[in-house]
Amino acid sequence: MTTETELLARIPTDLLIDGRWRPASQGDRFDVIDPSTGRALLTVADASPEDGEEALAAAHRAQRSWGRTAPRERAELLRRAFELVTERAEDFALVMTLEMGKTLAESRGEVAYGAEFLRWFSEEAVRISGRYSTAPDGRNRLLVTKRPVGPSLFITPWNFPLAMATRKVAPALAAGCTSVLKPAALTPLTALLFAKVLQEAGIPDGVVNVIPTTRAGAVTGPLIADPRLRKLSFTGSTEVGRRLIADAAPQVLRVSMELGGNAPLIVFDDADLDQAVDGTMLAKLRNGGEACTAANRLIVHESVAREFTERLVEKMRAHTVGRGTDPASRIGPLVDAATREKVQQLVDGAVAEGARIALGGAPLDGPGYFYPPTVLVDVPAEAGILGEEIFGPVAPIVTFRTEQEAIDLANATEYGLVAYVFTRDLDRGIRIGEELEVGMLGLNAGVISNPAAPFGGVKQSGLGREGGSEGIEEYLETQYIGISDPYADR
Repeated sequence: MTTETELLARIPTDLLIDGRWRPASQGDRFDVIDPSTGRALLTVADASPEDGEEALAAAHRAQRSWGRTAPRERAELLRRAFELVTERAEDFALVMTLEMGKTLAESRGEVAYGAEFLRWFSEEAVRISGRYSTAPDGRNRLLVTKRPVGPSLFITPWNFPLAMATRKVAPALAAGCTSVLKPAALTPLTALLFAKVLQEAGIPDGVVNVIPTTRAGAVTGPLIADPRLRKLSFTGSTEVGRRLIADAAPQVLRVSMELGGNAPLIVFDDADLDQAVDGTMLAKLRNGGEACTAANRLIVHESVAREFTERLVEKMRAHTVGRGTDPASRIGPLVDAATREKVQQLVDGAVAEGARIALGGAPLDGPGYFYPPTVLVDVPAEAGILGEEIFGPVAPIVTFRTEQEAIDLANATEYGLVAYVFTRDLDRGIRIGEELEVGMLGLNAGVISNPAAPFGGVKQSGLGREGGSEGIEEYLETQYIGISDPYADR
């Protein structure tokens, strides 16, 4: 079994530009911190704006050749990358646990999920198609083709460091696009290990470039303004997403934005409570609550609220908090001190507004950024905690009486990523789903993310879709060619 020291010694810590691992041009480096101890794991090259420009130049040089590579060849390279990531699942799981904090069980689940994007888009690469038809007036033939958008910039978050990289890189490669990947400064090691695997799979030099940096705006800003860049894909907060969309406007860049969430989870009076509680545990505590899809607001019918709360508290109390590498741990630390402080502020604010703590409610002592599973009851509908992403293992419960009241509570947010509904009445579930302002719905299910399905939201939760057959379209341009009637002179 690989030890932590052995694994860390095998991870590249420099920038990957044009197929070569090299230090940052200014020689800067930064520490990657283990959130369970607060100690540094490794130091990583800290890219400068000049390094970013070199990475984009490399992607631009490689674009013509990669865009003309046969779809089957692109597919086989992606399939090989899937196999390599799967073979090294334990390495990827351990490095994610070390740098992000999630438990090994959670990390193993992410490896399986993230690797599947490589396999899914290896299959989509050979299915890019167009059409040929006769114009309605019969005078011309219409040829519609697809071609790669071009060099793309990917800005990924820290909470799912492998899956967020594969969810962007895989469709881009399948479509024939080169890329520059800027991983989150909190969790760059997974992206660097992934880049090493892509090299081993045979990805040509310059097709994927990786530039960790602590100066995100200074490095990515000039790239977004550069006419050689043709696509920007970002996963992160709505606040940052708005700024990036504005920055992309002068170049009229194609953008994909997977932004914030504030997911409602509605439990109706006819719900199977065992199923509802189990689903809530998944929707709330996946990734320790540090997920844009996390159930942020539990909206429970007043007739079952007491029983639901008692069962949920019992389940959440049984979740042991500890270092992610400990097999007994069910919840690891939050990613950093600032995240834990924000969670505590939201809890304190809710209590000040009238909520009661049924479980947890205070950070744990000792090294690391640990926060216990927390349940809040009697939360006022106007409480501040219901309007923000919590990004922690905190479950605020509000009650409702009527179906319309539940819908109104659920839609009372600027976000619209995902919602969860628990009811035995399928007609009601579909009816409610049609009323909810979200891009995705879990009906009697607490986890719905799947590489074969389109992931994305509405309102201020983003633009575009990742995954599914829709995912590759984000990296393709449509070209129409009008052909004169071949029979015109006959």
